[in-house]
Amino acid sequence: MEITESQIKSIVGAVMAKMQLGEDTGNMHGIFSDMNEAIEQAKRAQKQVRVLSMDQREKIISIIRRKIKENAETLARMGVEETGMGNVGDKILKHMLVAEKTPGTEDIRTEAWSGDRGLTLVEMGPFGVIGAITPCTNPSETVLCNTMGMLAGGNTVVFNPHPQAIRTSMFAINLLNEASLEAGGPDNIAVTVQQPTLKTSEIMMKHKDIPLIVATGGPGVVTAVLSSGKRGIGAGAGNPPALVDETADIAKAAADIVNGCTFDNNLPCIAEKEVVAVDSICDELMRDMVQEQGCYLASKEVQDKLVHTVMDEKGRLNRKCVGRSAKALLAMVGIEVPDNIRCITFEGPKEHPLIATELMMPILGVVRAKNFEDAVEQAVWLEHGNRHSAHIHSKNVDRITFYAREMDTAILVKNGPSYAALGFGGEGFPTFTIASRTGEGLTSAATFTKRRRCTMSDSLCIR
Repeated sequence: MEITESQIKSIVGAVMAKMQLGEDTGNMHGIFSDMNEAIEQAKRAQKQVRVLSMDQREKIISIIRRKIKENAETLARMGVEETGMGNVGDKILKHMLVAEKTPGTEDIRTEAWSGDRGLTLVEMGPFGVIGAITPCTNPSETVLCNTMGMLAGGNTVVFNPHPQAIRTSMFAINLLNEASLEAGGPDNIAVTVQQPTLKTSEIMMKHKDIPLIVATGGPGVVTAVLSSGKRGIGAGAGNPPALVDETADIAKAAADIVNGCTFDNNLPCIAEKEVVAVDSICDELMRDMVQEQGCYLASKEVQDKLVHTVMDEKGRLNRKCVGRSAKALLAMVGIEVPDNIRCITFEGPKEHPLIATELMMPILGVVRAKNFEDAVEQAVWLEHGNRHSAHIHSKNVDRITFYAREMDTAILVKNGPSYAALGFGGEGFPTFTIASRTGEGLTSAATFTKRRRCTMSDSLCIR
């Protein structure tokens, strides 16, 4: 039965009211008042998870997938209402992507060598209890996607969510535990605290029973994790450039770039943050972006107003602007535009603060390059060595190859929107923890396991 708009609003309102910080969450699974207690319960659950068969783990994951689909709209609306970031339609799509394409136990494989001197196996074993720090940009998506992979590897997880998205994160964690219980698994496969703080994060990172920490967020939180003395997986900053050369299908490039940039109001870390276009096609590209793709061409005056609105004098982002629509951002500087305006664009030098800074909002500056070589040089500078994501629109294979080597990023999308890298309009699987800084790239179940070698000498080879 289809749920009506009014029913959805009623559900979201009831859930948000019930989950106000400081109120009793005793009827919810995986929610604790104390971080040490949360870790202890996750540790107890992991003792049961590690002995579950792969079929039993997969059964839990299958129910998680179903529950995500059933609650996709509720989760999307909760995320937007609580954080003020993104838009409901795109968040629904992200939750459906998590449900349908996140790898499960099929990602856990065994390698074997057999020869004259016996048999050797290399198997993927669990770390145990994983500590995870999650962002407010993709709160429930990150919690759900990570837990599915961590559970497939035999782990449980303790989350320290961003305080700005705690209610949405708690709803997702409760859903995960309900799925496990429904499948006959243990409670507390994923846990958190009612009021996450820097203190609870510190307790988690220093706890003796947490051997692995996974951080999804900005450079500050990743640096803290990598300084913890423990194994860390870090998804750090990015400022992905999209390069367009004269061989590209310009109309398609304009559509792909704007579609990628505006998806969920530019919250995905892989989304196009700026464009570098060779001189000969730059005007045509911008014309298509403005006339065909719903971009607003910002004057120098509007650019200056946006700079002072979306960031402070120290260059720090105004959180009230992150993940807002182009129409909302323009309204903040006194510009009213129709609903079909979905992106703000302008031409400027690579050093322009709205171009050089990762904004996470649909503002797409365009840098003009003399030629392809100059475009690559400027794109490399703009990516700031994060090695996160980059995009290119070109029909010249040699140029694409050269660009890929020069950028050396975890993700490179060729002739498509950025989200194609996550299996949305492209091949592959999604993740919301892209470990650019620590080198794992797109994380999955295999990422959250450790390799263990078991050797039988001079036996079990039956050739």
